[in-house]
Amino acid sequence: MAKERVLITVKTYPTLSRKYGETVCTAGIREDGSWVRMYPVPFRRLEEAQQYSKYDWVECDLIRNTSDPRPESLRPTDAAQLVPAGHIGTDHQWRERRQLLLRTAKVYDRLDDLIGEAKSNTTSLAVFKPSRVLDFTWEQEERVWDARKLKEMRGLHSQLHLFEDNEWRKTFQVIPKLPYSFSYKFEDSTGRQSELQVLDWEAGALFWNCLRSTNDDEPAALEGVKQKYFDEFLSKDLHFYLGTTQQFHFVAPNPWVIVGVLPIPHETQDRLFDF
Repeated sequence: MAKERVLITVKTYPTLSRKYGETVCTAGIREDGSWVRMYPVPFRRLEEAQQYSKYDWVECDLIRNTSDPRPESLRPTDAAQLVPAGHIGTDHQWRERRQLLLRTAKVYDRLDDLIGEAKSNTTSLAVFKPSRVLDFTWEQEERVWDARKLKEMRGLHSQLHLFEDNEWRKTFQVIPKLPYSFSYKFEDSTGRQSELQVLDWEAGALFWNCLRSTNDDEPAALEGVKQKYFDEFLSKDLHFYLGTTQQFHFVAPNPWVIVGVLPIPHETQDRLFDF
């Protein structure tokens, strides 16, 4: 089995699965511009040396995820292989990232095209360019994980596995549930307005950081997230990484969510003289 080489571009905020425990949906792009969704990945249970960052390359064996019909969905045969094997930085106005993500990969600007491709099960991950971002909003959610799911998950993962390293079970704590969901309101190139939820792990981490820095002032923390995701990112050439959710991939009128953001600097003429 040949190893796949994938540039990590997406890590969503951890969720709970009765079957897999706490997991992260990870997505990335191959060197030819095609997309890969890797699930399940027990990211916070990986050794520190394995905890890849966005825009790290990883090389691992991937096989079809038979429980997920979406075309890009694969799963690692061994999570221990998910070790960073290189990184694409931001030199020369993000030149390498720009080449792979905005030139080699297909960039969409019409949401109807993506909805149609989801319905035909040809696409479930994509780079998307909004023509205009209108707002960044939030809604209050349940503040704790579903108690029943949490109990089932803890019961499952309290059992020792004979042939596994079980040390992590002694200290592992489930990540706190985000008490708010975040969304972007935007227009596509046809003028169609949409509001899509943002599942990016970095948005959740930013909320917790802002909360700590404001002494648990939630309104101030929320404004801090908006300052980053709206005020700052709108000064960039903002693109979204879109993905469908498995539950609604075939059935929702619009199954897409924002699984990550790409606030790339605006391209200038200076790049013509970069060698």
